[in-house]
Amino acid sequence: MVLWGTDNMKTEGTPLAIALALLGAAPRFDGVGRLVGARLVPLAQLGRPRIDVVLTLSGIFRDLLPLQTSLLAEAALLAAQADEPVERNFVRKHALETMRETGCDLETAALRVFSNADGAYGSNVNLLIDSGRWNSEEELAEQFLRRKSFAYGPKGPPRAEAELFQRALGTATVSFQNLDSVELGTTDIDQYVESLGGMNRLIQKARGQQPLALIGDHTGLESKVRSLEEQVALETRTRLLNPKWFEAQLAHGYEGVRNLSGHVTTTLGWSATGSSVPQWVYTEVTETFVLDAAMRERLAALNPTAAAGMAQRLLEANDRGYWRPDPATLDALRQASAELDDRLEGVVAGAPA
Repeated sequence: MVLWGTDNMKTEGTPLAIALALLGAAPRFDGVGRLVGARLVPLAQLGRPRIDVVLTLSGIFRDLLPLQTSLLAEAALLAAQADEPVERNFVRKHALETMRETGCDLETAALRVFSNADGAYGSNVNLLIDSGRWNSEEELAEQFLRRKSFAYGPKGPPRAEAELFQRALGTATVSFQNLDSVELGTTDIDQYVESLGGMNRLIQKARGQQPLALIGDHTGLESKVRSLEEQVALETRTRLLNPKWFEAQLAHGYEGVRNLSGHVTTTLGWSATGSSVPQWVYTEVTETFVLDAAMRERLAALNPTAAAGMAQRLLEANDRGYWRPDPATLDALRQASAELDDRLEGVVAGAPA
């Protein structure tokens, strides 16, 4: 699971509560109602096994919610220490396996809360994708591992535990993050790619298989959980390809085109980290914004750099194998991209060289 600080404050701790519920734990308070730690819910009361949960915290969560960070770490440790059948307690099962295979102590094997080093923020996976200067998805996984593999225990400072972090994620079959805002979704901003996307890529590296990636939408009256692919498709339909939405963006001129181009880059980021983008997304974005001559002219007139960048990202999606358009569409996209590049560089069609 990915936990963000602002999201937990907006929802009064909903994602935090989900993590504790999966572990089969609850907060522990003192006599005057102050949070002092965690306690386990008995298995008989829980009625199901304890789920092993590996948590990656944003730097903001770590800074603003230190008691909750310790709470999660203590809950995981208590679960690992509990004298319970391993088939009913997957935290203990995996911790004992880690002890046997690595020779570490139980306290180390039970570490399940990870974030940046003190004073550092983000995985920078999104920045690497934005630069285009990466050759394989393995680099994205390594970037996430370097930045987010500092373990936080119930007490004491964080410590670098890259091998343990990768090992813990190697048992993950499901990944989850909550939506932070009704206004900014998983394709609006690239922070979701750098957190959930980066974690998905590291899970695939460690496990050899992509997890089932889920998004929790608690922004309305009724909570909904969607697959990441469903969420990307939903946002593409209702935002990027919705004329009411993109015309409102274009009303903002230069910045609006930059936002449209940013959506395409973020969509590419999901392909790079999670393979969760249906083929039709790239096809319809290409037809709507690049192959339509009138629309292409509007975008280029408002922001030639972003317009050219959008076409280049779509070509990058094809080059990296995330999108396989038909030959005619690909040829038309290449021609349109060349025209946008010429316009950006001030080359006039038909002018002498």
